[in-house]
Amino acid sequence: MSGFLDALKERVLLCDGAIGTRVQALALDTQTDFLGQENCTEILNRSRPDLVRDIHRSYLEAGSDIIQTNSFGGSPITLAEFDLADAAPELNRRAAELAREAIEEFAFDGRPRFVLGSIGPGTRLPSLGHIAYQALEDAFAIQAAGLIAGGIDAVLIETCQDPLQIKAAVNGAKRASQEAGVALPLIVQVTVETTGTLLVGADIAAAATVIRSLDVPVIGLNCATGPQEMAEHVR
Repeated sequence: MSGFLDALKERVLLCDGAIGTRVQALALDTQTDFLGQENCTEILNRSRPDLVRDIHRSYLEAGSDIIQTNSFGGSPITLAEFDLADAAPELNRRAAELAREAIEEFAFDGRPRFVLGSIGPGTRLPSLGHIAYQALEDAFAIQAAGLIAGGIDAVLIETCQDPLQIKAAVNGAKRASQEAGVALPLIVQVTVETTGTLLVGADIAAAATVIRSLDVPVIGLNCATGPQEMAEHVR
């Protein structure tokens, strides 16, 4: 079992920053770097592993205890928009391996560091009728299985906008963990819009109730607004 939660109980752990914006700031070639799949950040796990490792390394050099995998859009449903659905297991496994490789470079100081397997919300929400619930859960299970195979310490389900999407991602990750025979902690981060609710209308209390009912030990907020706007929802 991962020691991530034990470490989190003992001290504050500093997590890294974004990967997507770091990639967008680079002058990358659509054909040679993105292999013709423009804006598919996950394809860089295959085409430019050196670049992904460099991003992870820079955060570790800055003092991060935790780095997130380059897999935010790694669901086979999202990857299908680039004709890469079948590559989901490989791209997610490689994302985790690259993060793990970067951490191993810093093992000399004996300080424990952790890899979070990043799972984004995707582009289709069940509560809005974009996709059937079971299809979404199955896709998240495939993504989580790839991340687990690559050696993550915990699963980060982030930027959640829909209670049904949260349920699908959590249950998919739990399925993948059970099938792999591992017990990995889950983190769920929701996104509260400037309206004060998730995109589909649920407030933070409803989201917290759903997450607690799914036996998730860590909840957080990310994206959409700045810290000041999030303060009341955190409280």
